[in-house]
Formats: sequence, C-alpha cells, structure tokens
Amino acid sequence: MTTHPYTRYVAIGDSQTEGIGDGDDLHGYRGWADRLAEILADGHPDFAYANLAVRGKVTAQIRAEQLGPALALKPDLVTVMAGMNDLVRPGFDAERVAGDIEEMFARLTESGARVATVTFPDLGKVSPLARRALPRVLDLNARLCAAANRHGVAVLDTFPHPVTADPRLWSPDRMHAGPLGHARIASGMACTLGLPGHDDWAAPLPRLAPVSALRTASGDARWAVAFLGPWAWRRLRGRSSGDGRTAKRPEPTPWARPHGAGSQGEAEGRAGFPGG
Repeated sequence: MTTHPYTRYVAIGDSQTEGIGDGDDLHGYRGWADRLAEILADGHPDFAYANLAVRGKVTAQIRAEQLGPALALKPDLVTVMAGMNDLVRPGFDAERVAGDIEEMFARLTESGARVATVTFPDLGKVSPLARRALPRVLDLNARLCAAANRHGVAVLDTFPHPVTADPRLWSPDRMHAGPLGHARIASGMACTLGLPGHDDWAAPLPRLAPVSALRTASGDARWAVAFLGPWAWRRLRGRSSGDGRTAKRPEPTPWARPHGAGSQGEAEGRAGFPGG
C-alpha cells in the first residue's frame, strides 16, 4: 500500500493516455494512465478513476471536449497529456497549442485539483516521421514547463532521459508507447507525484547489439508502408483515428483492469524494468 491523498483521478488527453500501443481493440487498452490508477488504487478501496482521453485528438479538441467534463467530475488529481498530434501536423503553432494547454492547467488547478503533465522525448530518435520535429519538441516542452511553473503543475520531464527514446519502449508504429513504455510513464508519473518506490523509472535498458544501416533502412521502409501510409491517407481525407469514438472510462469508478488488457505489457515490464 502506498500512502497518498488522492481519491478521484481523471486523465485527459489523446491516444497515449487512452493507452494505444498497450493492448488491442479486442481485449481493450491499458496504457500508462490505467497503470498509474492501478498504483494509486493499491490499498485505497475508495479510489476512483476516469479516463476521458480519445485517440487522434489535437490539443484544441482536448480542451474543448474533455476539460469541461473533467471539471464536472470534481477530481482531486488530473493528468494532462496533449500536443503530440499537433507536433506532427503541418502548420504547427506552438503558441496556440501551449495556450490551450495553459488554459487547461489554469482551470483545473483553480478547481483545487492536483495537476500533472508530461514533456515529450526526442521523437526523432524513435520515428522517421518526427526527425525534423526536434525544434518543435524543444519549443513546446519549454512552453509547457513554463506554463506548469506558473500554475503549480507537476511535470514528468522525459526529454533528458535517453531511455525514453529507446525503441524497446515504443510500439511497432513508432508513434505510441509500447507496453514497457507505458509502464515507464506510469512509474515516472508516480515518482513525479512523490510516491515511493519509483525513483528508477528512467533506468537504462541493457545495451542492444549494433544494427546495420541496411537493416535500419529496411525497417524504415516496412514501417512507412504499414503505418506512415495509412496515417498520411487519413490526413489527406481530413479523417482522424478518433472519429466516432468516445472515452473508454467516462465516469470515475473503482479501479479494475479491463479483462485481458495489457497482460503482455505486465510481463514485459517485469522483464525489462524491475519493479515497473
């Protein structure tokens, strides 16, 4: 049992918070927010958790569609993860995105909730789609941290830690964390919130054998066919992976893992991250 003051946790955001990459559509998605809720629920039978995140949402949509419902649930803890879908789109406007995030910080903290957020790692080391996005990542991270400081928001700063760009923490689509990555984010957030036993969340994994340039290029080509093409086709048609979808956990309820969700991630987390 971990001692903490939280009884009502609400997560808002996009696909990372929904849990994409950690489970599947058949059995359900677990994800870092579910994993954090499981940590917080241990020994706290009155603890309740809601997850309003929906894949494909940009920051303005998260603010417009999830902020009000989150406030209505009267949480004492809220996590906000937003901006990934903005970063990889043409016409990215860091000031506008940061402004939407700061509005969420302001309104949530004014309600009395403890608020926590996450910076972005060096995405270009993970996905070819983001290799030119480093200036955007650095700019948005700086704006996010400044806004968090103004409103007393806790920040899990992932960028300085090399392990956050380790491909073993990412799913095959290279755009979402995999089971081990979600486990690390959950542990890092627990550490950020002051929970004991999670100081090693950013510990490096065992060194990988070098990969040849040919094998890397071949892997990039397969990734482009399997994932980049469908993603670009949705963008051209003005479609989103979140079209027609609703929150997986719209009301705060006692924590219970969806049947079958994340079982692989639990095993991978134990193998690659002691205590994760």
